[in-house]
Amino acid sequence: MCGIAGVLYSDPQRSVDPSVLQRMGGSIAHRGPDGEGFFRAGNVGLVHRRLAVIDLAGGRQPIGNEDGSLQVVFSGEIFNYRELRTELQSRGHAFRTNSDTEVLVHAFEEYGPAMCRRLRGMFAFALWSSRSRQLFLARDHLGQRPLYVYHDDEKLLFGSELKAILAHPNVDERISTTAIEDYLAFGFIPGDNCILSRVQKLRPAHWMLVSAGPATPRAQRFWQLSFDSVQSGSVNEWKERVDHEIRESVRAHLVADVPIGAFLSGGLDSSAIVATAAGLTSAPLRTFSIGFHEKQFSELPHAASVARHFGCQHTEAFVTAEAVRDLDDLVFLYDEPFADASAIPTMAVSRMAAGHVKVVLSGDGGDELFAGYERYSHDLNEARLRELLPAWLRHTLLRRMADVWPKADWLPRPLRLRTLIQNLSSEPAEAYANTVALCRPSTRHRLFTPDLHGERSTHVPERSISVAFKAGDRDVLSGMLSADTHVLLPDDFLTKVDRASMGFGLEVRPPMIDWQLMELVASMPSDLKIRHGSGKWILKQLFESRLPKGLVHRRKQGFEIPIDAWLCGTLREQVQTVVLDSSSPIAEFIDVAFARRLFTAHLKGRGRHGQLLWSLLVLGRWLNSWGSGSPPSRGTSAPSGTHGHPGQPSESAATSL
Repeated sequence: MCGIAGVLYSDPQRSVDPSVLQRMGGSIAHRGPDGEGFFRAGNVGLVHRRLAVIDLAGGRQPIGNEDGSLQVVFSGEIFNYRELRTELQSRGHAFRTNSDTEVLVHAFEEYGPAMCRRLRGMFAFALWSSRSRQLFLARDHLGQRPLYVYHDDEKLLFGSELKAILAHPNVDERISTTAIEDYLAFGFIPGDNCILSRVQKLRPAHWMLVSAGPATPRAQRFWQLSFDSVQSGSVNEWKERVDHEIRESVRAHLVADVPIGAFLSGGLDSSAIVATAAGLTSAPLRTFSIGFHEKQFSELPHAASVARHFGCQHTEAFVTAEAVRDLDDLVFLYDEPFADASAIPTMAVSRMAAGHVKVVLSGDGGDELFAGYERYSHDLNEARLRELLPAWLRHTLLRRMADVWPKADWLPRPLRLRTLIQNLSSEPAEAYANTVALCRPSTRHRLFTPDLHGERSTHVPERSISVAFKAGDRDVLSGMLSADTHVLLPDDFLTKVDRASMGFGLEVRPPMIDWQLMELVASMPSDLKIRHGSGKWILKQLFESRLPKGLVHRRKQGFEIPIDAWLCGTLREQVQTVVLDSSSPIAEFIDVAFARRLFTAHLKGRGRHGQLLWSLLVLGRWLNSWGSGSPPSRGTSAPSGTHGHPGQPSESAATSL
């Protein structure tokens, strides 16, 4: 997968210090343990850390065109590079390597920025043109590969991770209070916002052309998933179309010069990918699963059943509460505060798989593609009820009721009447934003210190969800899928997988997140995605006969950890020290007394605040590291918390299942 970083100074007479590039590359060495490469010419410098997957002998970077006037550093994989290479050769371009990276420089020569629309894969790259004296930055369609950009009057810096930018000796490190509110609202920081106010993330499906100078570069979109049109077709026709595209995507994602394995959770998405991949490979597929001793959170028996069914070479391990006692690795790998607790088992399974393979397939994206989350069915029911109520009733009486109705977070969601009343009183886009928010405005208002209220008075984190919802509001379900695809998928789920896997030099490839497959399924009628309250209906119809009996119809089980219980036990002392101590760094941003009341209610079972408390704990740990005078550093303990030999996962009793 690799890591990239670089510098472009505004002053054309200023040379890039090679030691700066060395530090920037060294900060992300975990992303590319197989080698490093540098390009330096006057005021520009590029650095690459390599994870060798394609063209092991010839794919070293940076790579240039025939005369060296273009130089590229690239993180990711271009799965249609062979077709593009043939096309470019027919137009007179000469290649020196067999790597997918070299395709990028020749494609830029031929097509310019429009090249991005032709790429099928996952990518973030930087391309320097010595002729135009411009730097071209680009990020893939769905945001699988990260790219951070820092800009001031003196320089532009970029990197696969924030730590690469912070390795430069002269960076403005002021914290963004709006980013902290975003984080508390969702558990991650969405869009181009970043925890550091001077840094932005290049959004998915965007490119940026940068000239040396003080002018702020602007990103431009090259693709957007559209839900506007609906294709017709019978159920069987749709099954054939989906089957073909999934098969072609998996086939493309299997292109590599190293062995490939697969994550196998035991859910429908990863099982479908394993089923498809097993039919396209001759050797037994290596599969990897992580579970918990708390059986309600563990899917290991289902994963083992799928592995046996397809003759996979299967490895599994357990995650225990000890895995979250020391959060140094999470803080280090994710750079920004990141509160998706499933990052813990994702790091564990990545660490385990990295001991056996360099590349794994995953089922990520299936829920957003085929409507797998339970909240979709629930919100569709709310939408039907909303349509029955007069607008005047929703906007007056229900809105006033929502303001005064008591919270009941400890109840199952269908019984939380305050949430229901809030959603019914709102328009669909705003209602869905309320659904996915982890910490809603009224709680955030009480949680922030008074000094911060003015700084964030006009900022509304939920707006990113409602705007993305409206971009796909062919119907309510399409709006929800649009919001998740444009916000939650890149900024939460794909970020989680990228940092967790690349932290151990492992490349994760999710075939469901292929833009051609996404475009097809976006045009599918919504009643083929959810039918009779059952999500992923068409996918279940397609794979029911291919997977072990009963697997496709069992209730969806998220990749979660028992955080509520762990906060009352293993993590209790850490919360009290990091979050509830009025002398801790987090006290500059949150009302510790209010947080203390939330924690007391959680311990006594009077409130269900586990996710918010976990968010505060991660933020507190991040601020503690930040306040130590240097960016967060990696811990020495194993992040996986797996059983077996110290620092090693436990193999299943029968390696080949």
